Amino acid sequence: MGRQASVETLRRFLVGVPGCEISGVDMTPDYKAMFVNIQHPGETGTLEKLQSTWPSMTDADATVAGAPGTRPRTATIVITREDGGSIGS
Repeated sequence: MGRQASVETLRRFLVGVPGCEISGVDMTPDYKAMFVNIQHPGETGTLEKLQSTWPSMTDADATVAGAPGTRPRTATIVITREDGGSIGS
């Protein structure tokens, strides 16, 4: 059997928005950027009561364009380290 990881080595890396599916994970050859697809972000709700409006924000001072109640959109996000290093090191 494979090696079992101890609790100390397990950390949450990414959590998706309600109702989404995280898929299509890929990295650049130098491991400095990770691409992740966010599919179906809250689309299982009704137009009157969506599970999520991602990537639109719902607060008045949001930096992402969009109004509360807008339809959720599928997207690809890019994850990098603040220090420019490789992910996982």
